[in-house]
Amino acid sequence: MAAEPQTHEVEIEAPLDLCLDVLLDFERYPDWSSSILECQPLERDTGGRATRVSFALDAKIRTVRYTLAYAVEAPATLRWTLVTGDLGAVEGSYVLTPAGPRRTHAVCTQAVDPGFWLPGPLRRFAERQALKDSVDEFRVEAERRAKA
Repeated sequence: MAAEPQTHEVEIEAPLDLCLDVLLDFERYPDWSSSILECQPLERDTGGRATRVSFALDAKIRTVRYTLAYAVEAPATLRWTLVTGDLGAVEGSYVLTPAGPRRTHAVCTQAVDPGFWLPGPLRRFAERQALKDSVDEFRVEAERRAKA
């Protein structure tokens, strides 16, 4: 992929298994992610985990629609790649590791090719900000669920 990967990491005041559950609870993404308008699992594995998920994303200029393929790798890594949609390419991952009792370290890396030309500095800024915002919203939701 020609896109430059961006990485953002956070410490989350929630146990690792709960953090992974939040990431895999795709139907609830629109409840806590400000940019996701719709999120619908299309296929599931034999264990019931979503393996293909369609999204509608508020990209400010327009709604972007795409489908991602997901895979969970032991012990706690979630990977995704673009299957189809309005974007040129998407590859990403969350790697979760224990950071103490009821605490998780999360590293999200993602590379996005929007499918059209944007000036390099503007593109990198937008990608970094979008990734930071999504990871921070994930952290807030995981911590909210941990307190509930």
